[in-house]
Amino acid sequence: MVDEATKKSLAQIPLLKTKAGPRDGELWVGRLKEEYQSLIKNNKDSDNDWFRLESNKEGTRWFGKCWYFHNLLKGGKICLTDHFKPLWARNVPKFGIAHAMSLGLGPWLAVEIPDLVDKGIITHKAKEEAAA
Repeated sequence: MVDEATKKSLAQIPLLKTKAGPRDGELWVGRLKEEYQSLIKNNKDSDNDWFRLESNKEGTRWFGKCWYFHNLLKGGKICLTDHFKPLWARNVPKFGIAHAMSLGLGPWLAVEIPDLVDKGIITHKAKEEAAA
């Protein structure tokens, strides 16, 4: 069911152990540490630096930017919606934010950005400024 590239990508992201939410006090602090360690390991060890994430102090709101290059066009904003929630929810507590990014947002960007560029929906800023 899962192709070899996905298995390889998944194997590089540490699985999480702590099942906790924001109301779980110290358990939640432990879970946040696991989340951050997983994100750092995923980005640094696999030279997979295509997004930046941060959270508020409590770890209840996450925000950031991602980027994808297609024909020298760079773009993207993070929008984790219901598209990625089912993947994440089915694998709690083992999967974390790094898993959702790599297995959800990454493949989505790889498919959608080239399509949006080809349709002219997304354009390079320099081309927009030159036309103005």
